[in-house]
Amino acid sequence: MALSDTRIRTAKPKDKPYKLSDEKGMYLQVNKNGSKYWRLKYRIAGKEKLLALGVYPDVSLKAAREKRDAAREKVAQGIDPSEVKKIEKMAGAAAAENSFASVAAEWFSKRKPKWSATHAEKQERMIERDLTPYLGHRPVGDITSPELLAVLRRVESRGALETAQRAKQVAGQIFRYAVATGRAERDPSADLTGALTTPVVKHLAAVTEPKEVGPLLLMLDGYHGTATVRAALQLAPLTFVRPGELRQAKWVDIDFEAAEWRFHITKTNSDHIVPLSDQAVSILKELYALTGRGEYVFPGGRSPRRPMSNNAVLGALRRLEIPKETMSGHGFRAMARTIMDEVLGFRIEWIEQQLAHAVKDVHGRAYNRTAHLEQRKKMMQAWADYLDDLKLAAKSGNVVTANFG
Repeated sequence: MALSDTRIRTAKPKDKPYKLSDEKGMYLQVNKNGSKYWRLKYRIAGKEKLLALGVYPDVSLKAAREKRDAAREKVAQGIDPSEVKKIEKMAGAAAAENSFASVAAEWFSKRKPKWSATHAEKQERMIERDLTPYLGHRPVGDITSPELLAVLRRVESRGALETAQRAKQVAGQIFRYAVATGRAERDPSADLTGALTTPVVKHLAAVTEPKEVGPLLLMLDGYHGTATVRAALQLAPLTFVRPGELRQAKWVDIDFEAAEWRFHITKTNSDHIVPLSDQAVSILKELYALTGRGEYVFPGGRSPRRPMSNNAVLGALRRLEIPKETMSGHGFRAMARTIMDEVLGFRIEWIEQQLAHAVKDVHGRAYNRTAHLEQRKKMMQAWADYLDDLKLAAKSGNVVTANFG
């Protein structure tokens, strides 16, 4: 007797599983816990077999019968529906393993140990926000250049032009990893050269003319705010580290005897050494009397257990009426980079190494943190002396030039 929806819905569990027969070998198995499973009995090659058709009510009576009929058609053709189901399941698992999301996750897991925590977090967030929602389910080897471009256009449409470029680069690395591991034939991002809008590069404001540096330094020396911010303003041009590295400086990393500041750079996940000039040491020793008992060289105004805020130095520049179009917190790096190269004539690899930029030797190997250390010590002292000369010259209206190469 054929089943009805009412009979299926009202079927109650018993002490043992039992069956409610429908038609053509299909039945509903009612388990002790009340769950209800569709099953189909069939014979193929002289053997009786069982095929699962789904769980009620997710699979309705009508849907179960449609699955039954499709399976019986295969049996009539000599095809075992159970074997077909196994093959489809294996194919689905293989497709999931070769999906863009799966390959991206595998690529990310291999790269992550080499990155800083901050960089890894940014990369992961960008992949999850801009790539996998649209490409994640697709087999990585099937994704076309137009398909990838459409995804990147979504990023562009919200005005994030630089992010779109980075997403293209990361996608390219994922596709190349897929090629290397045999899951794709080629990298479709290679076809997109010039397809994205090129963002306008906005350089951070910086004073790079020697005749303008002297007056700027005199203004910094004349800052009348807190001693910690004044010291940070004075050390910024002498050390030209990134603003975040300066404000988070810790006393444990300062070696007065060696005249060195050694710390780990989160951005590049590498160690760095800043040789301290006599002038920098003098500023730090004076500040040590005020903040040396705490962890941070430049503690915050509200809590000494935290470093000064992101806007402390920038705010001080504005209070000194130095406009944002003239100088930024990062501007001291551009100042040193330009003048050390173009005016003082120091070797560019020394300067780049001191800026903590990725510098490689003639063999393509990255320099370690101690590379050119003695030369950089002399360079940093010469730079500090040159800045002092610029301040003196600013009082008399002269411009100082020299070559310490």
